Amino acid sequence: VQLQAYGGGLVQAGDSLRLSCAASGLRFSLYAMGWFRQAPGKEREFVAVISWSGGSTRYADSVKGRFTISRDNAKNTVYLQMNSLKLEDTAEYYCAADRGGATTNVGWHYDYWGLGTQVTVSS
Repeated sequence: VQLQAYGGGLVQAGDSLRLSCAASGLRFSLYAMGWFRQAPGKEREFVAVISWSGGSTRYADSVKGRFTISRDNAKNTVYLQMNSLKLEDTAEYYCAADRGGATTNVGWHYDYWGLGTQVTVSS
């Protein structure tokens, strides 16, 4: 199983960025997909999750209204559209797959993790 996140970069506060995560080696449509992030010196935190069908989503309070998670099961890809970026959104962003299918924000529920993509927001 491989999960490859990409699309990160250096942006200014208020800008937008879209992350993508391409999955392979698993039946993507059976997995809930989540995004987590980890800033230097901080613990990993939940960002967003989408159910296997895309019919249910869940967000961390810190990103609600600014970030949107979506998926394309035909492309085995999950996206994270990030708008109105803030300095505190700076982190390494990771995607993860949960065979349980539920929209959980608990990291240990996830079965597979990908390498991260760095998002840096400057003032």
